[in-house]
Amino acid sequence: MAVSNEELNRQFEYATRVRQLLLDRTGGKSPKAFTHTYGCQGNVADGEKIDGILSEMGYEFTDDPAEADFILFNTCAVREHAEDRIFGNVGRLKKYKETNPNLIICLCGCMVQQPHIVQRIKDHFRYVDLAFGTHVIYKLPELLYRTLTEEGRVFDISEDNNDIAEDGVIRHNSNIKAFLPVTYGCNNFCTYCVVPYVRGRERSRSYDEVLNEARSLVNQGYKEIMLLGQNVNSYGNDFHEKNLFPKLLRDINDIPGDFLIRFMTSHPKDCSHELLDAMAECEKVERHLHLPVQSGNDRVLKAMNRHYDREHYLELIRYARSIMPDLSITSDIIVGFPGETHEEFLDTISLVKEVGYSALYTFIYSPRVGTKAASLPDPMTRTEKQQWFEELQFAQEQCAAARTEQFRGQVFRVLAEKRNKHGKLEGRTSGNTMIEFDAPDSCLGTFCDVRVTEPLSFVLKGELN
Repeated sequence: MAVSNEELNRQFEYATRVRQLLLDRTGGKSPKAFTHTYGCQGNVADGEKIDGILSEMGYEFTDDPAEADFILFNTCAVREHAEDRIFGNVGRLKKYKETNPNLIICLCGCMVQQPHIVQRIKDHFRYVDLAFGTHVIYKLPELLYRTLTEEGRVFDISEDNNDIAEDGVIRHNSNIKAFLPVTYGCNNFCTYCVVPYVRGRERSRSYDEVLNEARSLVNQGYKEIMLLGQNVNSYGNDFHEKNLFPKLLRDINDIPGDFLIRFMTSHPKDCSHELLDAMAECEKVERHLHLPVQSGNDRVLKAMNRHYDREHYLELIRYARSIMPDLSITSDIIVGFPGETHEEFLDTISLVKEVGYSALYTFIYSPRVGTKAASLPDPMTRTEKQQWFEELQFAQEQCAAARTEQFRGQVFRVLAEKRNKHGKLEGRTSGNTMIEFDAPDSCLGTFCDVRVTEPLSFVLKGELN
């Protein structure tokens, strides 16, 4: 369900109050905000909503935290390393607070949705003024008003009723590519994953809202739309409609205009032939499928609560490639899940070689508080897991090099996204492989035909054709 218009109007009133309050405090100058998002594309999309709300409250944006009146970190909880890095960066904010006592420091997002993290913030980071979780982003105006007008710090990690707030201003990070969330939350409860606990249960956005937003993005000139969800394949399940996501792909594909469609993430247990057929038949849907496998061993997959086995996964791959021979497939893999043996890990290596992934996102298992896997026996040492990790990386590098070598001399239609630090324009092939090439700035935001001149393992070098 959507957040009520009454509540949205209430937040708009708070935004108006905050805007005036800030102008009074700054003598009519626009206050400046520094925001930084960690983690996945879903977090980035949330960050764009947060920036939109801040802009409604009168904030301008700066890349320099030293000149900011408001600093916000939108956090990630997927691995312990991510949390440690964020806390290290939060520690560096103390000097800005000492220089500017009126500075407001805010933490939000997945990490903050965890009660033990909030307690750590309260105890050890007393200069953090405001913290809120993933369910109350739309309440930022009210929370900030309370921070500005009440004595004491403001914390809100309530889950509310999990309703979805529509119609807010979004400050997109790019004028070429746009994120379009279709679902929030997750119902899968993989034993290693904290997402269902910090993001809540699955909620799908209204079909009409998603389709109308897609039309609006195309009309605004965006050339790539990325549909987002923790599991996009389950879009509409809470409407009691199966395979609604393939229909959504087809309807967005039918919107007039020259643009691309990408999506992630797909869960193998819900990846249907209907979805793969829609990909094959929709000319605007790119030939890239991110299908996280996590492990190639059936016992480990069961312990992870993934609800598919190796053969089911491989059947999907075979069918997908039978109708899309040029399909690029990427995946996530966890190394060293509790109780995993080296022999079981070798099943993952053999699957990687059999599938021939374009790229892998590989991680050493990281225990997450509150998940089932965190309580499982884990006899393997970190050193052993690191050795396995390096073995997996080597296998993937060989697969990627063999795949990209096939692209030598081929011409790809590429959306020129930005100029990189080497002075080259860069974009991605339909299969999501990065390619860089020499071209003038006039090519930015346009489609270019690029011939591959030098295929490397994870990036292609090319020239305008």
